[in-house]
Amino acid sequence: MVVDEMLRLLNQNPVYRSRIVYHAESKPGPAEYGTLDHPLIPSIASYLDQKKIRLYAHQCEAINLISSGKNAIITTPTASGKLLGFNVPIFEQLAFDKEMRALYPAKALSNDQLATHEQMAHFTGIDARPAIYDGATAQLKRAAIREHSRIIISNPHELHQILSWHAKWSPFFSNLQFIVIDEAHRYRGVLGSHIAFLIRRLLRICRYYGSTPRFILSTATIANPVEFAARLTGQQFEHFKKDGSPHGKKHFVLYNPFFDGIGK
Repeated sequence: MVVDEMLRLLNQNPVYRSRIVYHAESKPGPAEYGTLDHPLIPSIASYLDQKKIRLYAHQCEAINLISSGKNAIITTPTASGKLLGFNVPIFEQLAFDKEMRALYPAKALSNDQLATHEQMAHFTGIDARPAIYDGATAQLKRAAIREHSRIIISNPHELHQILSWHAKWSPFFSNLQFIVIDEAHRYRGVLGSHIAFLIRRLLRICRYYGSTPRFILSTATIANPVEFAARLTGQQFEHFKKDGSPHGKKHFVLYNPFFDGIGK
């Protein structure tokens, strides 16, 4: 393995070996699967079957929490399948409510998110009409996206621009039920305060149009996820962090390049 070879080289070289401050190894872990509080609708269950997907414990917990009407923040690792845990309850609600809308205002990997939504909409037959709406969106497409897209992927800067023109977005804001913020830990410090005010502006406009959207946040591991989510959005959250996805052996190495005052 590449990691084992790298560690061997570090330990064999006395120059590098003296700079290794700490080394710990975690054991590999098998997948942990969960159960849902209610059966999925046939179209989504069929989609998961076709993809040979069995839901991990944290995905089931996400679906159960979101389906019960709660705001959720998840702190499981990258590539643990968080997006699927978000998308399943959102697509279920899209199937039940033909006017429902969802907003993904944090444009992290937006093209990947769009491809995932399009694929899920195609397999399930649910009329989601996902689209990206940002500064690069062609002017000719904007009106159609505002009026007809039920999942919109954007970014905070674009959201700041469109809130002043909320009358054009009334069909969207009046039916907005989910706001999904991926990589939420990026919104800290001064930037975080700006995003917090932006979210409060968005919620005031939603209330004006009669909607009360729920929040779904994902973030890297942080010490105070519930407090962080509450400060960012002004809402109360349920937190879940146990990762049910399988994982291999991991090495944690702290390396001090200035062990003798000379960086190497």
